[in-house]
Amino acid sequence: MWARLTFLILLISNLAMGTWLLLGPSTRPELAVTDPGVPELHLLRGAHRLAAATHPASAHGVGSAHQCMTLGPLDTRAQAGQIMQALRSKVSAIQFHTQQVQVSRGWWVYLPPLKRRKQALAVARSLASKGVHDYYVISAGERENTISLGLFNDPNNARRRLAAMIAMGFHPQLTQRIEQVEQYYVDFVIPTQLGFDWTRYVPDASILQAARHPCP
Repeated sequence: MWARLTFLILLISNLAMGTWLLLGPSTRPELAVTDPGVPELHLLRGAHRLAAATHPASAHGVGSAHQCMTLGPLDTRAQAGQIMQALRSKVSAIQFHTQQVQVSRGWWVYLPPLKRRKQALAVARSLASKGVHDYYVISAGERENTISLGLFNDPNNARRRLAAMIAMGFHPQLTQRIEQVEQYYVDFVIPTQLGFDWTRYVPDASILQAARHPCP
């Protein structure tokens, strides 16, 4: 009997409290998101993108206010270093780069190699008997027993030599000697409006090629 009465009293009390919390006025205090006197912070999405758009030079290289130049070609890294030293304090930025290129080392007229040394020497004696003395018999390497008839910078001179040997009854060949070499170029940046004259600071400037181009 007493247990049932106690249960009913607790049930009625809980129902009354739930009704008051649901329908009664709110008394929960508002919590401040910041300390007094400190402004509230808001997340601004895309702020970095806006900064990049308004400062294109920082996002895309040095920008349109500058101009890039390239000097070259140079045969050695030491030459590139001398130019960089001369211009370093005069320009905004400077560096060098290399490029592999094919360079002609002249035109070669020769008689193809023979199997034996004795054969090559016999041909050499035949050349001498016809008044040809500017030849050389190669004695070792890949071109062993080849008879060199001359190396020419001018291809026209090489062709004349070829024709003269053919007229004497020989069978020479003509080929261009190509060599792969590394060339050096100096790149630097200057303000567009400066009117910079690099030739004032670089020795032997007349033998160099200069190319102006927009900076990346």
